[in-house]
Amino acid sequence: MAEQLQKRNYPIQGFNLLVDGDVPVGAGMASSAAVECATVFALNELFQLNISKREMMRIAQKAEHEFVGVQCGIMDMFTSMFGKKDHVIRLDCRSMEYEYIPFNIEGIKIVLLDTNVKHALVSSEYNTRRLQCEKGVALIQEHHLHIKSLRDVNMEMLNKYVAHDPLIYKRCKYVVEETARLLAACNDLQQNDIIAFGKKMFKTHEGLSKQYEVSCAELDLLVDLVKDSPDVPGARMMGGGFGGCTINLVKETAVEELIFTIRDQDREKTGKSLNAYIAAVEEGTMLMGEYAKV
Repeated sequence: MAEQLQKRNYPIQGFNLLVDGDVPVGAGMASSAAVECATVFALNELFQLNISKREMMRIAQKAEHEFVGVQCGIMDMFTSMFGKKDHVIRLDCRSMEYEYIPFNIEGIKIVLLDTNVKHALVSSEYNTRRLQCEKGVALIQEHHLHIKSLRDVNMEMLNKYVAHDPLIYKRCKYVVEETARLLAACNDLQQNDIIAFGKKMFKTHEGLSKQYEVSCAELDLLVDLVKDSPDVPGARMMGGGFGGCTINLVKETAVEELIFTIRDQDREKTGKSLNAYIAAVEEGTMLMGEYAKV
């Protein structure tokens, strides 16, 4: 992050930095974006650089591209910077327009179940998936010049111009279906229909596992273990895939028993010791405590 600031000729000097946190590393919770955004935010405050939040998240994304080597989108950085307590964000990653949607889940807890599988494949496979999606777009662009990304594509186009390449078709089909599913899920939340929302979470996981193929056996197992439970309206893998956590909506009264049961079942199948975290939707990057008063 310091290198990216220097590349932009921001006047930073020596500094002492202590990083502390409770975001598990390698669990698919965007820990890298959290560190990047917290760092650039702190340096912006320390050296009074007057950088906007929008530019800070772009700087964080650039560090991910150039230092980490993952050609990621902007979503993780955006949510780190612009998160709002008890709300989800409907984000258009192309126009950067966004809307806060209340996440009313009274009586339900967000439970993260950690496979303890570090997502080591995520960097290379993420870049591969991106190239596959770009190939699908290129095939359609040969017939429709106005198409810029899969955001502009419908199933009719995929069936007509991409179906001859089964792998590329499968990847693109997931993205096109997920875009529609996301918009419908936002409507579910606005209607306070957490059951319908949860069903879409399960459908998303199925697509990530079978079509986009970024899941793994351990993630699929955890979703399978809860999918028929009346206490779990929805569950899916989260993060870049190939390990990390599933995110589960669990009735508050059933959380302890569910974690105990799933932990035993998972250990029997995998031999691993499952970690569980209770999460909440909180504010994004900000100053804390006494520093916020200075």
